[in-house]
Amino acid sequence: MGGKCPHRKVKKRRLSHKTARRGKFLLKADDAVYDELLKLADQGKEAEAKELPVDEDLPGMGQFYCLHCDRYFASESVKDEHYRSKRHKKRVKVMSGPAPHTQLDAELAAGMGKPDNGLKLMSM
Repeated sequence: MGGKCPHRKVKKRRLSHKTARRGKFLLKADDAVYDELLKLADQGKEAEAKELPVDEDLPGMGQFYCLHCDRYFASESVKDEHYRSKRHKKRVKVMSGPAPHTQLDAELAAGMGKPDNGLKLMSM
């Protein structure tokens, strides 16, 4: 009575297709998005009112953009729906907190950066 399920291979293929699809649109790293948010906060409200350039390769001609998630949307209604989503709200919360880790932090943790030997003491 044993044996494998005949549909097992189909399910496995479907899952691998989903993971391949996720990497289609590459997103910026958290530290790059955080830096852009800091620049926008320094510039004030005049930077927020500035229109985005038209780009035919992007969804919605590049006019509907979420800065926190680094995503473009096809229309204003889709962008508004995204703003109400749990994923966007979590991302806003992460970006409003402390600065995310950078490549320099990773190198220091791996021992590849400049060593921090503490204060220099006078030697005799």
